Amino acid sequence: MRQGGKRAALAALAAMSWAFGAGAAEITIMANQGAVSAVRDLAPAFERLSGHKVTVVFEPAAVMNRRIEAGDPADLVSSFLEAFDDLAQRGKIVAGGFAPYARAGNGVAVISGARRPDIRTPEAFKKSMLEAKSIGHSASGTGPFNTKLFQRLGIYEDIKGKIRIIEGRTVAAAVAAGDVEIGIQQINVIQPVAGTDYVGPLPQELMEYGRFGVGLLSVSREPEAARAFMAFMTSPAAAPLIRKSGMEPPAP
Repeated sequence: MRQGGKRAALAALAAMSWAFGAGAAEITIMANQGAVSAVRDLAPAFERLSGHKVTVVFEPAAVMNRRIEAGDPADLVSSFLEAFDDLAQRGKIVAGGFAPYARAGNGVAVISGARRPDIRTPEAFKKSMLEAKSIGHSASGTGPFNTKLFQRLGIYEDIKGKIRIIEGRTVAAAVAAGDVEIGIQQINVIQPVAGTDYVGPLPQELMEYGRFGVGLLSVSREPEAARAFMAFMTSPAAAPLIRKSGMEPPAP
C-alpha cells in the first residue's frame, strides 16, 4: 500500500476505534449483484483493520428483498441507493443509517476473439449499435439506462427488434454463450466472465451511473461493529478497493 493509502487507512481506523474496543464481533452484510465485487474486497480489509469478522451474503435482488422483509438475521445491506428511503420509511433499516459508498457505469463485452466494436465516442458507439446483430442488457439495475440512452441517441426504434433482455444470468454469460453479439452491463459485473472480451466503458458523455449505498438493518445484533464497517466503506481508505472491483467512489 502506498504511503497515502496507509495514512488514509490509519485515519479511518482512528475514526472507527470507538467500535473496536469492545472485542471482536461477527457481522453479516447482504449484497446484491451490482455491488458484491466491491463488498468482497472491502470485507477482508476491514477484518484486518478491526478484528471483526464479516460474512458477505450474495443474494439476487428479489431474494434479498424477501429476506429483509421477513426480518432475517443480518446487520447491513448493500443495494442501489434509491432503495434506502423506502427501507427506512418501513423501518427495515435504522433511520438515517445509510450512506453512499460506490457508483458504477456500464461497459461493453463481446465473445472472446470477436471483432471489438468501436465505442470510443458517442458517434462511434451509436454506429456500432446500429451495426450489431443483437444487443443484450438486463431489465434491472443499470439495465434500464440503455433504453433511455438509445432513445437519446435517436436509434431506439431502429434497434429495438434486436435488443434481448437477459434474465436469470449475467449479460456477459449470455455473450459467452453466443446468445447476443454485444452485451452492456455494469463494468464490475460484465468484466470478470470467462469466454468474453471486455471492450471498455461507454463514452463518458453517455455514461450514467448506478449509485450504491450501505444501510444498517434494524434487526442488527451488532450495530456498533456494523456502523464501523459502514464508516470504513465510506472512508478514503476504501477508495482503492472500490476501484479495484471495477467501481468508483461516489462523485464529490
